[in-house]
Amino acid sequence: MAVGIFDSGLGGLTIWQAVQARLPEVEFTYLADSAHAPYGVRTADDIYNLTTAAVQRLFDSGCGLVVLACNTASAAALRRMQESWVPTDKRVLGVFVPMIEALTERQWGDNSPPREVALNHVALFATPATVSSRAFQRELSFRAIGVDVEAQACGGVVDAIEEGDYILAEALVRSHVDALKRKMPTPQAAILGCTHYPLMQEAFQDALGPDVQVFSQANLVAESLADYLDRHPDMIGGGGSAFLTTGDPKQVSSRATQFLRRPITFTAA
Repeated sequence: MAVGIFDSGLGGLTIWQAVQARLPEVEFTYLADSAHAPYGVRTADDIYNLTTAAVQRLFDSGCGLVVLACNTASAAALRRMQESWVPTDKRVLGVFVPMIEALTERQWGDNSPPREVALNHVALFATPATVSSRAFQRELSFRAIGVDVEAQACGGVVDAIEEGDYILAEALVRSHVDALKRKMPTPQAAILGCTHYPLMQEAFQDALGPDVQVFSQANLVAESLADYLDRHPDMIGGGGSAFLTTGDPKQVSSRATQFLRRPITFTAA
């Protein structure tokens, strides 16, 4: 049984790269909804409808578990999907959980009362839809107290990365960091709340300064998935990866190869 990885575009490839390296024995199917990217400026209902359609496509291809390697989909659609849509024999996981676990130093299943944690001033960089959902703040508040989260909507960054314009992406990162610092001058930590942003991690770190701890999701998600599959070995397949897109496979393959600096070939979903 394959594990599906879904993103609106190419950002989820940072998650795929980390989980494939960590779990080479697992078969993965990656689906990019490139025809409708980016999701970050869409309404919650639109995101939900597009996400459920994509996840159903992965279920139909033989995936028993799907990871939403898209913070926008995780923020705007996951809870609604889990409550009323996901079949009982399937699983859909998001990318918020490992990040919350890392920040609070407690496992997701730990339902003890919220407690103080080491980090009190946290910057969140994410898409406009993720920021407006306040999903990250909501989940964090269930587990930690006294944490001030200042969110910065990073318009344009995903589009620039998807177009391969890293000069523009870096300029936008610096602009968004400057805007964040006007609201929170001395953050202790920063969360890169979009799977595209690890490609710009050096730019974020440079703009924030060496004293700010920058959390990126890929390795955290890989370790969390490994732990999950240890507890659900029936979901482990035979290795290998397939890449599907709702967009133009040739164009998406070219951008993906540039994105990861390794050959990636997409076929039509």
